[in-house]
Amino acid sequence: MSNVNVYKQRPAEIAGQSPLHHAGLHELAGKGRKGAGVTLREKKLLGHLVLRGDADDAEFAGGVHKALGLELPVALTLVANGDTSLQWLGPDEWLLIVPGGSELEVERKLREALDGQHISVVNVSGGQTLLELRGPKVRELLMKSSSYDVHPNNFPVGKAVGTVFAKSQL
Repeated sequence: MSNVNVYKQRPAEIAGQSPLHHAGLHELAGKGRKGAGVTLREKKLLGHLVLRGDADDAEFAGGVHKALGLELPVALTLVANGDTSLQWLGPDEWLLIVPGGSELEVERKLREALDGQHISVVNVSGGQTLLELRGPKVRELLMKSSSYDVHPNNFPVGKAVGTVFAKSQL
């Protein structure tokens, strides 16, 4: 296993908070216009890990599969199994989303399976969250909030991209 320093990242006396805890989303729930066509839900306190490695290296891909049970996704896609998903961010970078509280164990499994390889696993859980948008007006909301072309021909279901949404990086 890699020779790394491991620090106590989750002291028992500290409660986890979403990066949006200050926004008061729970207080706004149900106060929106009925029939607005968009429902927003924060999927908070999930584990977020950024994984970097050589996608062309069969040993790397095999180690990821051994640790996660997932294949590396190809460009602009994601793969999922239950509550775990792996999204392509770039040619050598992926975002792994896991159930909250399991991120340290998942990181340990990745490091063990990829031992001796040139990789990076970074826990970015505290600075990210997921927003789930549903409803018939979601595409309109995305069109107004992002410069990315969300036309169905360019942005089909299952495509994963990074962009700016209402001045926030996604």
